[in-house]
Amino acid sequence: QVELVESGGGSVQTGGSLTLSCAASQWTYKSGCMGWFRQAPGKEREGVVVRDDEGRTNYAIPVQGRFTISYDNAKSTLYLQMNRLKPEDTAMYYCAAGPQRGGSCFMVTKFFGIWGQGTQVTVSS
Repeated sequence: QVELVESGGGSVQTGGSLTLSCAASQWTYKSGCMGWFRQAPGKEREGVVVRDDEGRTNYAIPVQGRFTISYDNAKSTLYLQMNRLKPEDTAMYYCAAGPQRGGSCFMVTKFFGIWGQGTQVTVSS
């Protein structure tokens, strides 16, 4: 069965950077979607960025220009490079995988059926 394992979270100061990794096992990316979501305490899980198998991406407005998603096919690993971090980026970050809908990927939590365990990102001011 497919398994996603995140790593790379931690604590940084405002303006700092972190890179999250998500190692995928038994996952076939073709015609699929992968993405990053986050959930802050007391808030609902929200989409950060999604990426299809051909590299097309869709970023949430709050992270545009600061975060970059990438995928290493040889390592079956999804990455999230986070720069210029802000306190409002503090959350548990989750990697997710699922099928495409109509040939596209959407930042909709219920469209993703496979989730990692999450990795905590804390940004202090």
